[in-house]
Amino acid sequence: MTEERKDAAGPERGVWHPHRVSYGETDAMGVLYYAEYLHIFERARSALIRASGMSYTEVEAKGVYLPVREAYCRYRSPARYDDLTCVHAWISDWGRASVTFSYELFAEDRRTLLATGMTQHACVDATGRPVPVPEWLRAALAG
Repeated sequence: MTEERKDAAGPERGVWHPHRVSYGETDAMGVLYYAEYLHIFERARSALIRASGMSYTEVEAKGVYLPVREAYCRYRSPARYDDLTCVHAWISDWGRASVTFSYELFAEDRRTLLATGMTQHACVDATGRPVPVPEWLRAALAG
């Protein structure tokens, strides 16, 4: 279950989203495969949007799309098969026509940092043309 984080100030409000590493997400050594971190970040980002009271499907239904323009992950300590992890996700920056989400992946104890990352998303219309971030989206995601 996703837990909304309300104790932090400013843009670090965000959510905590649990994720148990499945067998199919690991490599031959039983370690979480490097590309899977971005999938886990995506799940946490979706949880953050849902915590704002809407789904990403609803955002798209209003004509706004958020394609990834940049993604980054720094691996610090491996997660392994069947580990329970927890992602802290929050909005770290707003541009005129973009939004940046940041992530920290922790072990179950929420003290052992496994990875950090970010994804920056352009704000575009259905034709793929950049548009300013709508005020309704900024207000919803800012809480």
